[in-house]
Amino acid sequence: MQQQPIASPFNAHSTAWDVAQDINLSGKAVIVTGGYSGLGLETTRALASAGASVIVPARDTGKAEEALAGLGGVEIVSMDLSDPRSVASFAAGFLDRKLALPILINSAGVMATPLFRDGDGHEGQFATNHLGHFRLVKALWPALAKSQGARVISVSSRGHQLAGVDFDDIDFRARPYDRWIAYGQSKTANVLFAVELDRRGAEEGIRAFSLHPGQVLTNLARHLSEEEIASFDALDADGRPIVDPDKGMKTPEQGAATSVWAATSPLLSGKGGLYLEDCNVAPVHSGDVGRKGVAHYAIDPDLAARLWHVSDRM
Repeated sequence: MQQQPIASPFNAHSTAWDVAQDINLSGKAVIVTGGYSGLGLETTRALASAGASVIVPARDTGKAEEALAGLGGVEIVSMDLSDPRSVASFAAGFLDRKLALPILINSAGVMATPLFRDGDGHEGQFATNHLGHFRLVKALWPALAKSQGARVISVSSRGHQLAGVDFDDIDFRARPYDRWIAYGQSKTANVLFAVELDRRGAEEGIRAFSLHPGQVLTNLARHLSEEEIASFDALDADGRPIVDPDKGMKTPEQGAATSVWAATSPLLSGKGGLYLEDCNVAPVHSGDVGRKGVAHYAIDPDLAARLWHVSDRM
């Protein structure tokens, strides 16, 4: 299937609840990283409302318990996405339960942080947003294959248009650290990962998608100053988030809709490796940064294969 829009019953105004209300996920296990905050929380709520048993890995289990209190069908399990041993332990625990995993939504992430590095010295945004999820998917592969029709969803961002992956200096050892370039690189990695994961997994029924959820003001923006947030024209005169889905500015419920659609829509059956936006397949981007669509370099199959090999070495 080509990277071009299809006839979808949903759009930029749709909410995760709109998408989920006619879906039945009873008896199915789902994992949502970042499922206790922001868009991930709304994704968890929608999938649980459709009957799924949602497992939420959490570095801060206390915070997760507080956010998910009273929500049935949800289980919180300790995991630190930036710690390879923690990811391996979580995956091993899930595999021990002999469950199939039809849906894995990689929603956790950080944005525009000051420079930090993981335990292996890799730049932190790339390590958290991409490498952690790369490790998790590989570790959970048997459960994904067991479902014979799994979908792995990577929550990327229109921010991928800021930068491709600099294979000569992913970790910012030679070039000056720029937190927005680092963020853009990590979000491009999310898209490339979906392309190569789909190619490798299709024969076992594992399909992959990446997506832009929309511009939603969540805790993800905690590293931004008031001046930076103001420069995005994201707030009204009273300091409240502006909601204008046609311009990409959404509520958390609207922002989570594309994740739920990617995970459940029958329109995507037999398809994969696609970048989605507004509950639809997005066009290829050919304009200025910040416009709708996916950058050509983010869906390049050769770059996707290269990223997989580099990530394996890392």
